[in-house]
Amino acid sequence: MKKLAILITAVIFASCSSDLESLNENIKDPLAVPGESLFTGAQKNLVDQVVDLNVNNNNTKLWAQYLQETTYTDESNYDQVTRTIPEKHWSVLYKDVLKDLDEAKKVIEATTYSTSELEALKPNKLVLIEILNIYTYALLVETFGDVPYTEALDIDNLLPAYDDGETIYKDLVARLTTAIGALDEGTGSFGDADRIYGGDVAKWKKFAASLKLRMGILLSDVDPAFAKSTVESAVATGVFTSNEDNASYEYLGSDPNTNPIHDNLVLSGRKDFVAATTIIDIMQPRSYEYLEDSNEDGEINEDDDRSVVPGSVTSTDPRMKYYFAPNVDADPTVEQVVYFGGEIGNTASYASHTHVSAEIEEATFPGIILDYAEVRFLLAEARARSFEVGGTAKEHYDAAITASILDWGGTEAEATAYLAEPTVDYDTAILASTADTPWKEVIGTQKWIALFNRGLEAWTSIRLLDYPLMATPVEAVSGFPNRYTYPIIEQSLNGDNYSSASSAIGGDEAETQLFWDIN
Repeated sequence: MKKLAILITAVIFASCSSDLESLNENIKDPLAVPGESLFTGAQKNLVDQVVDLNVNNNNTKLWAQYLQETTYTDESNYDQVTRTIPEKHWSVLYKDVLKDLDEAKKVIEATTYSTSELEALKPNKLVLIEILNIYTYALLVETFGDVPYTEALDIDNLLPAYDDGETIYKDLVARLTTAIGALDEGTGSFGDADRIYGGDVAKWKKFAASLKLRMGILLSDVDPAFAKSTVESAVATGVFTSNEDNASYEYLGSDPNTNPIHDNLVLSGRKDFVAATTIIDIMQPRSYEYLEDSNEDGEINEDDDRSVVPGSVTSTDPRMKYYFAPNVDADPTVEQVVYFGGEIGNTASYASHTHVSAEIEEATFPGIILDYAEVRFLLAEARARSFEVGGTAKEHYDAAITASILDWGGTEAEATAYLAEPTVDYDTAILASTADTPWKEVIGTQKWIALFNRGLEAWTSIRLLDYPLMATPVEAVSGFPNRYTYPIIEQSLNGDNYSSASSAIGGDEAETQLFWDIN
């Protein structure tokens, strides 16, 4: 009887122990994250980093001189060190995008789906992961130069070597060509887990071809023959043909799934940015005058506060009302709103300078990583370089500007009128240009206007085409940044490979021109 009691007690204890252990199980979090969820997360992290305005994460809208800081002007003056911005960019793209995409690939490859229909989606899913991998590595090369590539993402190798930037870039083009050929347009992919195209494989194929076009154009100065074949191959595959093709990430209306700009400008309650004078003055040309000794140095000159000369504004880009708010009218004597931008690198009163538009501040404002207007500008560049892509440079240029105006909400009539302006008309502007390569100034300036709110791509375009000319910030700590410097943590933890890479690119300096930026 005693033995029986002991046995019963042991069984009860074992049962209770099992129950107690089950209490420690986390039933809310899955033991394994589906590959589709990892893809969605990586996609959001990528787009967030591309569109972000937070000065701790992405400075390129300041460097492209779309915006100017109001009070703390370090980043407008090209300071990359105080907030360690390069480290954030590096970390997000490697850890939060590439690593998650790598894990998504592994999980999807290892998953046996419940039906043959779901199993059939697997190949396209893996190709879409590959396309986003390529896009992300391209951003890293365009930003830093030489970066870890063949040894990247290996958790057993904490000190990866850096690969040559041009070699990486050309390999990415080859991978992209393979990916395009592997897509099956007759089959689906991620469905709603894809926040850009909803799993539409035909759209992704156009995106991949358009990305290949962009990458080919970037190599035009360093390897014209390779660039030509890449561009012509991309166009033959089929690039974007309308604004319906735009790679537009769909944000939601509540935090943390809103557009980061909404967080930066609305949820934060901060008033850190106003429009920059560079874009304001190009989109709405005017003259300035100096009427008061505002700095009280005994002289009235260009060191004092500016005023718009009454009546000097005679034309306004039709997109300005979509880019900027009408909170300031710098010349009430004329019919149109006269916007007023902050001087580059200087403090700028939030109340007395133009703000970004309410539309851009919306929580659900889409995040664009590639669009039709940009593609048509790239085709204009291709024709200007005598690449065989059909049409003329002017035709593509006109179509690009029209696409941009329509996409922002303008009309065909506004686009037609704008294209007729002497400073915009392609042929007239080419003749008026004093640049060594006039088409670079004409296409480069209009492309930059159309890329508003897309700082990374605008910054890349400025570096490639050298137009429009950027103002020198009043307290610049370097020349114009041609690259992000390498993260400080790389110098500390991966010193030998960092030193080799720095030497290979010509020095880890902001002004160092990358391999593709040679003219």
